[in-house]
Amino acid sequence: MSDAEATVEIREAEPSDVDDVVAFTEDTWDGGDYIPRVFEDWASSTDESTVTFVADLDGAAVGLVQFTMVSDYEAWSQGMRVAPDARGHGVGRALNATGFRWARNRGATVARNMIFSWNVQGLGLARAIGFEPVASFRWTYPMADPAADVDADVVADPDAAWAYWTTSDVREQLAGLALDTEESWCLSELTRDRLRAAADDDRLVVLQDQGTAGFAYRTRVVDREHEGEEVPHAEYGVAAWRDLQAARDLYAAIGRDAAAAGAQRCRVLIPEDPMVVSDTAAARVEVGEDPDFVCRRDLTAPVWE
Repeated sequence: MSDAEATVEIREAEPSDVDDVVAFTEDTWDGGDYIPRVFEDWASSTDESTVTFVADLDGAAVGLVQFTMVSDYEAWSQGMRVAPDARGHGVGRALNATGFRWARNRGATVARNMIFSWNVQGLGLARAIGFEPVASFRWTYPMADPAADVDADVVADPDAAWAYWTTSDVREQLAGLALDTEESWCLSELTRDRLRAAADDDRLVVLQDQGTAGFAYRTRVVDREHEGEEVPHAEYGVAAWRDLQAARDLYAAIGRDAAAAGAQRCRVLIPEDPMVVSDTAAARVEVGEDPDFVCRRDLTAPVWE
């Protein structure tokens, strides 16, 4: 494709784009891409807070990106893909410029995305289109255990959790972000209201031991693959703690909470920080192999054409 910039049209996705999109994404990451499984739903969605754009070249989709509003002022970008033979011609830039304008028109002042740390090509594209790195995190995997031993009091006090969060190093390391409770695989600003909602739904875990020693909140329980079968996982939007003993207690409390919620396994978000990761290891909790990066784009800045 020698003159893609002149011939590519950016438009909203349609169900008829499925075959084109599957064709250029089915081999991504050796067949591990989620786009072929979700694109038809994306293209058929009538949710006005979300839009999927495709890049159309001579009647064929050669790129896509989805933007969704996760609060009045935050947009989340995901699923950015460009067909191999369409790369290097401004397709990604054009898709994101359209998405930035869409989000800005709906009141967003910031757009964020998440990129696997090993996805060097994705990181390079993100930087080229104006995203800046703001945080990195890992997943940890404590076991769900209804009998886990916790040497601290466990309460559901959202104000105590909020007071702890506002002065926590974890908040600074994660740029104030945690897992969103509505949009999967999305980080948004953790608010006091979100903690209060978690407490109201019995999803908040707060440690009390000579003061607040840590907290976590459950975002959802979903089926995920483990050792070849689908099992229920409880996801926790963030975990923050005071010291190693608090880490042990918080992971144990998370395990009890997950079991009570009907989960068999847990997935917990922590910052990519040497102390936090090593505390997790010392607590004998499984740590994910690679961190993920979160990037942001200031939507109050001009959007290029």
